[in-house]
Amino acid sequence: MRFLEDVPRFLFFTGKGGVGKTSVACATAVRLATLDRRVLLVSTDPASNLGQVFGLTIGNNVTVIPAVHGLSALEIDPEQAVEAYRERIIGPVRGLVPDEELASITEGLSGSCATEIASFDEFTHLLTDDSLYGLYDHILFDTAPTGHTIRLLQLPGSWTEFLSTGGDASCLGPLAGLDKHRAIYAAAVDALTDPASTRLVLVARPQSSALREIERTFSELTAIGITSGFVVINGVLPDSAGEEPIGAALRQREAAALTAIPAAVADLPHDVLELKAENVVGLDALRSFFGSGSAETTAPGPADPADVPEAPLVTLVDEIERDGHGLVMCMGKGGVGKTTVAAAVALALAQRGHEVLLTTTDPAAHLADTLVDVVGGLTVTRIDPDVALEQYKARVMATKGRGLDEVGRAALAEDLMSPCTAEVAVFQQFSRAVHDSRRTFVVMDTAPTGHTLLLLDAAGSYHREIARQMGEANMTYSTPLMRLQDPAQTKVIVVTLAETTPVLEAVDLQNDLERAGIHPWAWVVNNSIAAAHPQSAFLRTRARNEVPQIARVRGLADRVAIIPLLTEEPIGVARLSAMTTGAGTLS
Repeated sequence: MRFLEDVPRFLFFTGKGGVGKTSVACATAVRLATLDRRVLLVSTDPASNLGQVFGLTIGNNVTVIPAVHGLSALEIDPEQAVEAYRERIIGPVRGLVPDEELASITEGLSGSCATEIASFDEFTHLLTDDSLYGLYDHILFDTAPTGHTIRLLQLPGSWTEFLSTGGDASCLGPLAGLDKHRAIYAAAVDALTDPASTRLVLVARPQSSALREIERTFSELTAIGITSGFVVINGVLPDSAGEEPIGAALRQREAAALTAIPAAVADLPHDVLELKAENVVGLDALRSFFGSGSAETTAPGPADPADVPEAPLVTLVDEIERDGHGLVMCMGKGGVGKTTVAAAVALALAQRGHEVLLTTTDPAAHLADTLVDVVGGLTVTRIDPDVALEQYKARVMATKGRGLDEVGRAALAEDLMSPCTAEVAVFQQFSRAVHDSRRTFVVMDTAPTGHTLLLLDAAGSYHREIARQMGEANMTYSTPLMRLQDPAQTKVIVVTLAETTPVLEAVDLQNDLERAGIHPWAWVVNNSIAAAHPQSAFLRTRARNEVPQIARVRGLADRVAIIPLLTEEPIGVARLSAMTTGAGTLS
């Protein structure tokens, strides 16, 4: 493996959600630890699953992996991080300031903005604090899916620029010291942009969309000074998968994608890893992960892939259409196919004569790449964080800044420089899309799970503030969260794959949604090999591993649709339409 040669202290694994970043990062950590290196494996993904891979609980504190000498792991859990961060700010003044002031400070440290800062604060300490982390030879970051990763990596530079221009430090806590933070964040930028210290590992599947994603990522990170990139193509179908039609079609699709690899990353050093017959969970799988070859499995398994009945997506579309309007939110782990499912549902509704808005809150969106063509009745938009931010700044300056003098306008502009402003700006556009669903269909391709939960947390913060204000005034009101909680207005579709980790993460997502008062309307199992009824021993082994996961989904969901693995990638109107023109009964 070329990316494992002369490994620097920091490694960042990034790429489109679902390409196997966690598997590659965990296997790398185990490999380095077996070379007597002291290794810390860190997840900065709000939907982290390191614990699921290693089979033990890993939280917001460094956890030793007992079975691997020299290896420890840490999950930067947003809720734990923000609680610790909030207590670090509030604790010293509790009992020293009036209750009203303490409540104001607490409110200022609530919501998704504070969550992002708290996670970022831990992230920068990992890069700069040798007193805590200096004992490790390597620190590996199993980062969040691409859009969130780019935002996280840009934050040190954003905060350094913000502080260097004298920005208001309120976002960092009312008692934070500017000089201390400026030094920490500047040091984080230095570490990230030094190729002797940091290596970027761009992980992709042999798929056009995943390869375009690492090109976008590398271009954006190069612009902020991170230039040491290596490419890992993970999950290439091995020869042992056979030559049956589905295997041959997949192999041909992969070869075409790799031949057309984007120019920006084509010349980077790269490695190729074969798809495994079994799920990559447990130390045995991690230790053999970089080995060549995938043994065929012919022994009978605990379940027969033929046990998976048809459950077509069209049946969900039929039921969605009956309401005549409403919000459909496709949610789930990055890389499970939310964009494809959202596009197929929106396209089907538009082709039935409805006006449909298809939009995304994903910073790494690629809806246009999926649809390709213009369709009558279907409007496609993206909540672009940069555009939303500029529009929000202009609106605030034109309204709140209208009556201010020059000094006041300068102070307001300074406050709007905070990186946290972007979260508020995106949420406002998200709220507008939710509002539009009262009279038309709005299908939302939401960001990968962690980012979506942060966005929903923003909705909850807004809801609590409106509830407080309107309650005091004894007025009726409706907030985005209330619409999301109403099944007559919002249908949440949880999209997953029939694999252990995606299902576990989808279960966690459903639990989080339930706590917010939102009950998922349906689940979609995407790219099911079992539903494609393969014949080769390799593919049947993978199909057999899916059957228990599909059974688990059936036990969790009110409605289930299963989309088989397709011989052609579902890109363009014709192929997307084919996903919703079948007949059958909903499971």
